[in-house]
Amino acid sequence: MHRLWLGIVRGVELLTVVLFAALTLDVLWGVVSRYVFGQQSRWTEELAIALLTWVSLLGAALVFREKGHLGVDYFVGKMDPSAQRVAGFVADLAVLLFAGFILVFGGCMLVSETLQAGQLTPAMGWKVGYLYSVVPLSGLLVMGFTIEQMFRKELTTNEHQ
Repeated sequence: MHRLWLGIVRGVELLTVVLFAALTLDVLWGVVSRYVFGQQSRWTEELAIALLTWVSLLGAALVFREKGHLGVDYFVGKMDPSAQRVAGFVADLAVLLFAGFILVFGGCMLVSETLQAGQLTPAMGWKVGYLYSVVPLSGLLVMGFTIEQMFRKELTTNEHQ
Protein backbone atom coordinates (compact mmCIF):
# COMPACT_ATOMS: atom_id res chain seq x y z
CA MET A 1 0.00 0.00 0.00
CA HIS A 2 2.86 2.35 0.88
CA ARG A 3 4.51 1.75 -2.51
CA LEU A 4 1.23 2.51 -4.29
CA TRP A 5 0.88 5.77 -2.35
CA LEU A 6 4.47 6.78 -3.16
CA GLY A 7 3.76 5.98 -6.83
CA ILE A 8 0.70 8.25 -6.76
CA VAL A 9 2.74 11.03 -5.16
CA ARG A 10 5.48 10.64 -7.78
CA GLY A 11 2.85 10.68 -10.54
CA VAL A 12 1.36 13.92 -9.21
CA GLU A 13 4.85 15.44 -9.00
CA LEU A 14 5.57 14.50 -12.63
CA LEU A 15 2.16 15.73 -13.78
CA THR A 16 2.76 19.07 -12.06
CA VAL A 17 6.17 19.43 -13.73
CA VAL A 18 4.71 18.60 -17.15
CA LEU A 19 1.83 21.05 -16.66
CA PHE A 20 4.25 23.77 -15.55
CA ALA A 21 6.40 23.17 -18.64
CA ALA A 22 3.28 23.35 -20.81
CA LEU A 23 2.28 26.59 -19.06
CA THR A 24 5.70 28.08 -19.75
CA LEU A 25 5.56 27.10 -23.43
CA ASP A 26 1.99 28.37 -23.78
CA VAL A 27 2.81 31.79 -22.34
CA LEU A 28 5.96 31.97 -24.46
CA TRP A 29 3.92 31.18 -27.58
CA GLY A 30 1.37 33.82 -26.62
CA VAL A 31 4.11 36.45 -26.37
CA VAL A 32 5.78 35.35 -29.63
CA SER A 33 2.50 35.25 -31.52
CA ARG A 34 1.59 38.73 -30.28
CA TYR A 35 4.89 40.51 -30.86
CA VAL A 36 6.32 38.58 -33.82
CA PHE A 37 3.16 37.79 -35.78
CA GLY A 38 1.14 40.80 -34.65
CA GLN A 39 -1.83 38.88 -33.23
CA GLN A 40 -1.94 36.64 -30.16
CA SER A 41 -3.41 33.19 -30.63
CA ARG A 42 -6.93 33.09 -29.18
CA TRP A 43 -6.40 30.01 -27.08
CA THR A 44 -3.13 30.86 -25.30
CA GLU A 45 -4.63 32.97 -22.50
CA GLU A 46 -7.41 30.46 -21.82
CA LEU A 47 -4.98 27.55 -21.72
CA ALA A 48 -2.63 29.51 -19.44
CA ILE A 49 -5.45 30.11 -16.94
CA ALA A 50 -6.39 26.42 -16.90
CA LEU A 51 -2.78 25.28 -16.55
CA LEU A 52 -2.05 27.82 -13.82
CA THR A 53 -5.08 26.61 -11.87
CA TRP A 54 -3.96 22.98 -12.09
CA VAL A 55 -0.31 23.74 -11.29
CA SER A 56 -1.30 25.94 -8.34
CA LEU A 57 -3.66 23.46 -6.68
CA LEU A 58 -1.54 20.37 -7.31
CA GLY A 59 1.59 22.26 -6.28
CA ALA A 60 -0.09 23.49 -3.10
CA ALA A 61 -0.99 19.92 -2.16
CA LEU A 62 2.59 18.75 -2.80
CA VAL A 63 4.03 21.63 -0.77
CA PHE A 64 1.63 20.73 2.05
CA ARG A 65 3.04 17.20 2.03
CA GLU A 66 6.56 18.56 2.47
CA LYS A 67 5.38 20.90 5.25
CA GLY A 68 6.43 23.87 3.15
CA HIS A 69 3.22 25.81 3.80
CA LEU A 70 2.98 28.71 6.18
CA GLY A 71 2.41 27.78 9.76
CA VAL A 72 2.27 29.64 13.03
CA ASP A 73 3.90 27.33 15.50
CA TYR A 74 5.44 29.85 17.89
CA PHE A 75 2.83 29.27 20.59
CA VAL A 76 2.68 25.54 19.99
CA GLY A 77 6.44 25.37 20.49
CA LYS A 78 5.99 26.91 23.96
CA MET A 79 3.62 24.12 25.06
CA ASP A 80 4.62 20.92 26.80
CA PRO A 81 4.94 17.87 24.51
CA SER A 82 1.54 16.37 25.33
CA ALA A 83 -0.20 19.68 24.58
CA GLN A 84 1.81 19.93 21.33
CA ARG A 85 0.46 16.52 20.29
CA VAL A 86 -3.11 17.63 21.04
CA ALA A 87 -2.63 20.89 19.13
CA GLY A 88 -1.14 18.94 16.21
CA PHE A 89 -4.07 16.54 16.21
CA VAL A 90 -6.58 19.41 16.27
CA ALA A 91 -4.75 21.11 13.38
CA ASP A 92 -4.68 17.87 11.38
CA LEU A 93 -8.38 17.33 12.05
CA ALA A 94 -9.15 20.88 10.90
CA VAL A 95 -7.21 20.30 7.68
CA LEU A 96 -9.03 17.00 7.09
CA LEU A 97 -12.42 18.65 7.60
CA PHE A 98 -11.58 21.62 5.37
CA ALA A 99 -10.16 19.45 2.60
CA GLY A 100 -13.03 16.99 2.86
CA PHE A 101 -15.93 19.42 2.94
CA ILE A 102 -14.67 22.42 0.99
CA LEU A 103 -12.30 20.93 -1.55
CA VAL A 104 -13.65 17.41 -2.10
CA PHE A 105 -17.38 17.81 -1.46
CA GLY A 106 -17.62 21.40 -2.66
CA GLY A 107 -15.33 20.67 -5.59
CA CYS A 108 -17.42 17.67 -6.65
CA MET A 109 -20.53 19.86 -6.50
CA LEU A 110 -18.77 22.50 -8.60
CA VAL A 111 -17.68 19.94 -11.20
CA SER A 112 -21.11 18.33 -11.30
CA GLU A 113 -23.03 21.58 -11.64
CA THR A 114 -20.78 23.00 -14.35
CA LEU A 115 -20.93 19.75 -16.31
CA GLN A 116 -24.73 19.69 -16.03
CA ALA A 117 -24.90 23.31 -17.14
CA GLY A 118 -22.83 22.41 -20.18
CA GLN A 119 -20.45 25.34 -19.71
CA LEU A 120 -17.69 25.46 -22.31
CA THR A 121 -14.55 27.56 -22.49
CA PRO A 122 -14.94 30.22 -25.19
CA ALA A 123 -11.74 29.71 -27.21
CA MET A 124 -11.12 25.98 -26.93
CA GLY A 125 -14.60 24.64 -26.31
CA TRP A 126 -13.54 22.49 -23.35
CA LYS A 127 -16.07 21.54 -20.68
CA VAL A 128 -15.41 23.80 -17.71
CA GLY A 129 -16.33 21.04 -15.26
CA TYR A 130 -13.33 18.99 -16.35
CA LEU A 131 -11.04 21.95 -15.73
CA TYR A 132 -12.52 22.30 -12.24
CA SER A 133 -11.88 18.64 -11.43
CA VAL A 134 -8.52 19.64 -9.96
CA VAL A 135 -10.35 21.06 -6.92
CA PRO A 136 -11.61 17.73 -5.53
CA LEU A 137 -8.43 16.01 -6.72
CA SER A 138 -6.26 18.41 -4.73
CA GLY A 139 -8.60 17.96 -1.76
CA LEU A 140 -8.14 14.19 -1.87
CA LEU A 141 -4.39 14.67 -2.04
CA VAL A 142 -4.37 17.05 0.94
CA MET A 143 -6.49 14.57 2.91
CA GLY A 144 -4.13 11.74 1.99
CA PHE A 145 -1.07 13.80 2.91
CA THR A 146 -2.65 14.77 6.24
CA ILE A 147 -3.37 11.13 7.09
CA GLU A 148 0.18 10.25 6.03
CA GLN A 149 1.56 12.93 8.39
CA MET A 150 -0.67 11.74 11.21
CA PHE A 151 0.66 8.18 10.83
CA ARG A 152 4.22 9.52 10.72
CA LYS A 153 3.64 11.47 13.94
CA GLU A 154 2.11 8.42 15.62
CA LEU A 155 5.04 6.22 14.63
CA THR A 156 7.50 8.83 15.90
CA THR A 157 5.60 9.16 19.19
CA ASN A 158 5.52 5.39 19.71
CA GLU A 159 9.26 5.09 18.99
CA HIS A 160 10.07 7.65 21.70
CA GLN A 161 7.98 5.89 24.36
